[in-house]
Amino acid sequence: MSDIWPRIECTGRKIGYARVSTFDQKLRMQMDALKAVDCDLIFTDHGVSGAKSSRPGLDDMLKELKAGDSVVVLKLDRLGRSVLHLSDLLVRFHREDIHFCSIAEFINTTTPGGKFIFHMFSAFAEFQRDVIVENTIAGMEAARKRGKQIGRPFSLNPQQVAYAHASIHQLGKTRKQTAERFGVSTMTLSRAFARLELQN
Repeated sequence: MSDIWPRIECTGRKIGYARVSTFDQKLRMQMDALKAVDCDLIFTDHGVSGAKSSRPGLDDMLKELKAGDSVVVLKLDRLGRSVLHLSDLLVRFHREDIHFCSIAEFINTTTPGGKFIFHMFSAFAEFQRDVIVENTIAGMEAARKRGKQIGRPFSLNPQQVAYAHASIHQLGKTRKQTAERFGVSTMTLSRAFARLELQN
């Protein structure tokens, strides 16, 4: 089995993560790949879809990670709930001096070429949030022009919502810390994310 997967050279611990969306699916192929590249620890989520906001295995892995570690997955889509969530995680890894390796895509951010991946996903995350904010503002303006009653102003404007979302997913701040930063409740924060169609 070790001959099938490329060897991953990196400093620090290799922390593997594997996920399947339904209980009918098997983790075996992902586990075999992670073991073949000599992961020190492996965290799993079995029967947890990418769309779910909480994944116990991923949450436990994020708590375990230390500077110098490398997160290893078989494929990119096993890590993030969406491209934005994946981008946010990679930005967080970069800020915390954690490397990332995806076996199937031959991504290894410990290499000079691999470091570009962090910058690419960081730019995408910023672009994606800008698009969401612009679309939200344009939609509200269009509704006003049609004479639609918007109601009283929201506690958080679109820019604040986007910043709060990034604070949680890129900086690792808790929902409570972020809500207190903006002087709102965690429920208000969750509703704001839903309003902009940002995953909680």
